[in-house]
Amino acid sequence: MNYLDAYQECLGRRGLKRTEHVLLAVLGEKILLCCKGDELRATYPVSHSKKPLSCVENSLGTPWGLHEVAEKYGDGAAPGMVFTARRPTGQRYFDRDDAGPDQPCCVTTRILRLRGLEPGLNAGPGIDSYDRYIYIHGTNFPDRFPENISAGCLLMRDDDLMELYDAVPPGSHVFILKPA
Repeated sequence: MNYLDAYQECLGRRGLKRTEHVLLAVLGEKILLCCKGDELRATYPVSHSKKPLSCVENSLGTPWGLHEVAEKYGDGAAPGMVFTARRPTGQRYFDRDDAGPDQPCCVTTRILRLRGLEPGLNAGPGIDSYDRYIYIHGTNFPDRFPENISAGCLLMRDDDLMELYDAVPPGSHVFILKPA
């Protein structure tokens, strides 16, 4: 079964319709496929959590299943801009006092905030991707990319993320596939 078939099967189980733009995060291959209609528009490298995959709150694991881009943050922010509580701090990660290999992982550049669409899996009490603040965002460790170092989010390189951010509207589906 190809990745789009898995996505379509999920939609059928949930009684949902396909969105025009679809992101398929294939965690086992560390890629994010960006589709518009039936056309593959782009393939990007992506990484995920350093912890085991999990939809459970406080697990720090990357959730799987069907999501949507609920909100977007970062219009016009400089590459490497650090965000706190989804607001730009005014500093890029490499300009901060704590810059370097011991800097904590930061949310940088752009944010695509995800909302889980599968009740009982990634939506609902104790498992809600939106309430867990699961994002697609930039990384302050581009030299370590695509090492899995996040606290549950999907990480991308700045240039790729900015391109994706501009191409994908809110409401677009994001289907996160677990490794086989």
